Parts: sequence; C-alpha cells; structure tokens
Amino acid sequence: MTTTQEPFQNVIAMATTYLSDIDPIMRAAIERVGPCTLVPSSNVFEALIDAIISQQISVKAADAIVGRLRTTLPDGLITPEALAPLDVDTLRSCGLSTPKAKYVRNLLEHIESGQLNLAHLPELDDEAVIDQLVAVKGIGRWTAEMILIFSFGRADVLPVDDLGFLEGVREAYALPERPAKKEMVQRGELWRPYRTFATWYMWSVRRLAQRNDRERTRIVSL
Repeated sequence: MTTTQEPFQNVIAMATTYLSDIDPIMRAAIERVGPCTLVPSSNVFEALIDAIISQQISVKAADAIVGRLRTTLPDGLITPEALAPLDVDTLRSCGLSTPKAKYVRNLLEHIESGQLNLAHLPELDDEAVIDQLVAVKGIGRWTAEMILIFSFGRADVLPVDDLGFLEGVREAYALPERPAKKEMVQRGELWRPYRTFATWYMWSVRRLAQRNDRERTRIVSL
C-alpha cells in the first residue's frame, strides 16, 4: 500500500503508461479524460459509512444523506465516537433506510468489540481486507472494493459488480450491451496489475458520456 501522495502519483504514472501501451482503446480513453485524479483518503471509517450509504442509490441521493448525517454530528465529523450514540431511528431520520441504519450499527459493534480493527487493515492483502470487511452485516464485496480503491489506493481492483464501471466499458469499447460479470473478468485480465486505474478511467468515460461535471463531494465517488 502506498502511504503518501507522491509515491501514489508515481503509481498513477506507471499505470497510465502501461495501460496506454497494452490497450489502444484504453489509451484513447486516457487521452480523452486526462490525468487520473484519484487521491486515496486515510479516513477508512468515513469511507465505509459513505460506501454503505451509497449502495444502490444515486450519487445525488447519497450526497444528501451524508450531508444530513454530518449536520447531526458534533463538528460534522463522521467518526465511530460520534456515531456511537445514534440509534437506528436517529440514523433513519438522516435518510438512511432501516437496513442501512442497522448496517451502520453493526459496523460500530464490530469496531467496538475489536472484531474489526481498521488500523490493521492496511497491513493485509486485498482479499484479506475483503474477508475482514464482508464479515460485517451489510458490507459486501463491492463496498470492500470501494475501500480498497478510495481508502487504500490498491492498484489492482476490478469491481465487476459496479454499474458505472460496466457502463463505462460499454461506452468506451462501443459494446452493444453492458458486459456480463464473467466477460468483464476476462477483459480485465489485460489490465493487470493496474485494474484500479482502468476502472477509474471507465468511470470517467461514463461521466463524460453523461456530461456530468459535478465536483467530487465524498470519499467514495468520482
């Protein structure tokens, strides 16, 4: 895992060069999008809350819920200590669904009991991080993959369950329909060991296709 912005920028440079050399369509996407602006955040807990809230809803809706949650917390900081007093009903009043409010409570319980040690996660490899996180109710593989990308800056993550990524691939590669998960795994083999950055560029291609120039507002978003 990279720990400072400078070495991560070096990884980005190596990744974009590699992807451009091995895949002409990816090269065109990189030229169209421009420099990768992914900057991992060290706030793993906030990223987890962000990812739980973001599940299966629009970016706009997630922005609104995160905003309401911040207004409920002291200084607007999303930390385990700040969220600990909030029960399911209070979380629901911020806009979380009942299942998501329970997921947040389950995450807090795992942290408080020591079952999940967030400080220890960066020491683990990608699959071990995923195993640790999916033990929490409401955290699936997609959520864990978002943490690997947006918090830890892992270079070789391929979130084949991410709709935005799949739609970006369909757009960039002029496919007649969204690629199936199995097809996407096969396509992704070409991009190893920099599948995270291929993913980021496919997300960005989709944003351009949608003419989406919204500024980044949260950890788990572009």
